[in-house]
Amino acid sequence: MSDPYKVLGVSPNASDDDVKKAYRELARKYHPDNYHDNPLSDLAQDKMKEINEAYDSILKQRGGGAGYNPGAGYSGGGSGSGPYAQIRMAINNGDLATAERLLAAQSNRNAEWHFLTGSLYYRRGWLDQARQHFQQAVNMDPNNREYQMAAAQMNSGGFAYRGGFGQGQSRGTGCCDCCAALMCMNCLCGG
Repeated sequence: MSDPYKVLGVSPNASDDDVKKAYRELARKYHPDNYHDNPLSDLAQDKMKEINEAYDSILKQRGGGAGYNPGAGYSGGGSGSGPYAQIRMAINNGDLATAERLLAAQSNRNAEWHFLTGSLYYRRGWLDQARQHFQQAVNMDPNNREYQMAAAQMNSGGFAYRGGFGQGQSRGTGCCDCCAALMCMNCLCGG
């Protein structure tokens, strides 16, 4: 991976708040939801993956600092062994294909399954699906604090790359799509 600070466009001396702000701005710009049915969707998805990896790397270097992230380093909720522990480890390590395969193999679609599926979708940037699964986990186990936090933050738009986006705003319409696509292509192509 290239220098995570360069990916986010911040100095290694930047404060945690500045890193988080830079991440949010880039994530808002490149989030795959913005490029639905757009020829640049693959490029935007790759860029979003690079941004997420850079942000996760900086958080790990700094000891976690910028807030709750269901896809990175969580440990509560499930049992300490068995398939759910393997799934959590795969998500924590960014091995989303393995996590997805293990989740698909589970016949018991309990609250933990929904939480981990939500975490997987969150890491992929599929926020609507993540929100639905986090909420289902809370519905099935309303006393689980980890599930409550994930659902509450998704519903309030509190996750890092969610920002104020998508709350009553229309996406994918008009000339803004064209401008956003051109800006994205310009940034992605290094122009």
